[in-house]
Amino acid sequence: MTLELSNAAAFNWPVRVYYEDTDAGGVVFYANYLKFFERARTEFLRSYGFEQDVLMAEQGVIFVVRSVKIDYLRPARFNEQLAVSAKVIEIKKTSLTFEQTVTRQEQILCTGEVRIACLDAQTMKPKPIPSVILEQLN
Repeated sequence: MTLELSNAAAFNWPVRVYYEDTDAGGVVFYANYLKFFERARTEFLRSYGFEQDVLMAEQGVIFVVRSVKIDYLRPARFNEQLAVSAKVIEIKKTSLTFEQTVTRQEQILCTGEVRIACLDAQTMKPKPIPSVILEQLN
């Protein structure tokens, strides 16, 4: 099962750049964009009523990053307010692919594509995404 979602709406999450997010040059350290992406995906799931700890306890599943493709276009700096988007663009039996962006006002700073895999929390092997999640996403 593969479902392409080209016209799905993007979820947006506000992020402020803290001093700890920056490097010696005063710009956001490259790896921290991945943390911003992670927060937006977590809040995306939460917006549908799914808490990851509850999914682990009740459904026996966890989501892990399988792959990331990222492009850095412009720097973000200390104390700026950013928006981080998360949009599901593909649903497979055991994975979701997100298109993500970090923007400052209308300016795109970073883009990425993140594939997360659904795993059995005990065995750490791929497990089908629970139907309750798929129903909400479709």
